[in-house]
Amino acid sequence: MLDFKVNNEKCISCGLCANECPVGIIDMKDIPSIEQEKEELCIKCQHCMAVCPTEALSILGKNLEESLKNKGNLPDPKAMGEMVKTRRSIRKYKQENISKELINELLTTASFAPTGGNSNSVQFTVIDNLEAMHKFRDLAYSLIKNQGEAGKIDEKLSFINDFQKGWYQNGTDVIFRGAPHLLIASVPKTALSPEEDTLIALSYFELLANANGIGTLWNGLVKWTINDVANELLEILEIPSDHKIGYAMLFGKPAVKYPRAIQSEGVHIHTAKID
Repeated sequence: MLDFKVNNEKCISCGLCANECPVGIIDMKDIPSIEQEKEELCIKCQHCMAVCPTEALSILGKNLEESLKNKGNLPDPKAMGEMVKTRRSIRKYKQENISKELINELLTTASFAPTGGNSNSVQFTVIDNLEAMHKFRDLAYSLIKNQGEAGKIDEKLSFINDFQKGWYQNGTDVIFRGAPHLLIASVPKTALSPEEDTLIALSYFELLANANGIGTLWNGLVKWTINDVANELLEILEIPSDHKIGYAMLFGKPAVKYPRAIQSEGVHIHTAKID
């Protein structure tokens, strides 16, 4: 049941909900309605509720009072542009925890990221404290070492085995960079666009993290380690077996400050000319 409800006293029959419905299942007569046989076509995007100018409509049992009001409080474009341009990949971190409350707030907001077919099925697997991160890092290097000694690492990923040697020889942590936190985004393999969904969600998280002074690093080494070298880590992290890992991200308080942005090598723009 979609629990599609319309307050007749508030509805002004503007038709916005019907016009905005991505699958066109809202019938507009005197007031909007959805025929029962069309309910299964709904992608649960809640556009109809969000666009209603008079707060006359609700769906999926949602309480309109719990929806954030769009007051047009957009970030300053210049400041947003400067944040994007000065953002750096952080590979040195302070050995301090980000508060669990802030991490949860960032992830909750990042969950608003769009997904293919509005599946909203991205799972965030996070290591939210230093102690757990240190244990996971030690375990990962140990498993890499075991796989390397058993000759079970694909030649194209032999550099990951080299990284574990550096870790045991001199404590150089190339894979995890001493980061206090790790975030992995995964999604069911049956999703319409599994990899894209995770990348968009992580992009949302990164922007939010940077706005809060938190450094991030997109980390393919962690993804390869978990997926292709030591996939026992999947079970340890309790990532569902039917999920596909899109990417991994390290984050924490930066231990280095960059006083200026880099200078771009130029933008590549192709303007399509359609005759």
